[in-house]
Amino acid sequence: MISFLNDYSEGAHPRILAMLAQANWEQNEGYGQDAHSQRAKEYLKQAVGRENVDIHFLAGGTQTNLVVISSFLRPHHCVISAETGHINVHETGAIEATGHKVVVAPGEQGKLTPEAIQTVIDYHTDEHMVLPKMVYISNSTELGTVYTKAELTAIHEVCKKNGLLLFLDGARLASALTCKANDLTLSDKARLVDVIYLGGTKNGALLGEALVICKEELKEDFRYLIKQRGALMAKGFVIGIQFEALFQDDLYFRLGKHANDMAEKIAAILKDYGYSFYVPPCTNQLFPILPGETVDKLAQEFKFYIQKKIDDRHYAIRLVTSWATTQESVDRLRQFFAGACS
Repeated sequence: MISFLNDYSEGAHPRILAMLAQANWEQNEGYGQDAHSQRAKEYLKQAVGRENVDIHFLAGGTQTNLVVISSFLRPHHCVISAETGHINVHETGAIEATGHKVVVAPGEQGKLTPEAIQTVIDYHTDEHMVLPKMVYISNSTELGTVYTKAELTAIHEVCKKNGLLLFLDGARLASALTCKANDLTLSDKARLVDVIYLGGTKNGALLGEALVICKEELKEDFRYLIKQRGALMAKGFVIGIQFEALFQDDLYFRLGKHANDMAEKIAAILKDYGYSFYVPPCTNQLFPILPGETVDKLAQEFKFYIQKKIDDRHYAIRLVTSWATTQESVDRLRQFFAGACS
C-alpha cells in the first residue's frame, strides 16, 4: 500500500545518509559541540539572515515545544494556541504536564488571529487565573495553511503590545516557505518572532529540529534547561550533520518544494473529478471531502487519516506528501479516482 499518512514515513535524503556514513568513524565532541554542528549553525544563521541568534538542535517537535514553553514561562503563565494547535491536540498533555495551561482560541483555518489572542488576554484579568505570556503558532498549520506577512506582523504587534512571547513551531516550515501562497522569507519570520524552530524530521532528516532563539533575554542558560529536561543528546553531532547537509545549499527548501509540488498535482486531480476541500489546498497537507464509499475503497490501496466527519455521507480525509513522494504514487492516485468516478 502507498502511504499518504505523513511526511516522515521514509528514512532520510541520500545526501544526509552519505554524510552520516562518511562521518561515522570520526571522533566528534559530544552534546552539540562538534565541528559539524558548528558549521550547521553558521549555515542556519546565513539562512535566517542574522548572526545574533542562538541555535540548538533537539530530537523532535514535541520535545522542542515542551523544552521551549516550560523554559520560558514562569509557573503561573499559560500559552495561547489555536484549538487545532499541535500542543493542544497531539502532544498528550505534554505542556500541561509541565504545569503550564494551554489556553485555546478559535482559529481561522488553523490560524490564530490578533483578535482571538486579545480576547484571551482580556479575559484573564487577575491573579485567580493563569496569566497569558506566550503565543504559540505553527507554520504551516495543522490544516496546511500558512500565515501571510500581514497576518504574522499583526500577531507580532499584539504580542509586543501585551508583553507576550511569540513562538513559531516550524515542523513543516520548509513547506510553508516554498508554497505559492507564501510571502514571507525566513529572515522575516526570525524578525517577527522570539523563538522559531526549523523542522528536519518532516523534511528529509532522520530526526531533528533546529531551534533558533531570536530574543536576547531568552538565551541565557538555555543549554542547562535542555539538559535538565533530558533533551541534550550526547551524540548531538548526529543531528548537526543532518542540518549541515540540509543547509549547505538550498536542499532544505528544494525538499519542501518537492512535497508541495506533489501535493499540487494531487489537488489538481481531485479538482478535476469535482471534489471539494475542507480547507483550500496550500502546502503538502490536503483535506479533500469524499463520499464514505469512496473513502472505504481508497483505504484498500492507500494509507491516510480521516480528519473529520462532514455529514452522514461525507468525510474530510488528510493526504500528506513528502520530500520522497514519487510521481508513480501520484499516478496511482490518479488511476484510483479515474476508476472511482467512471
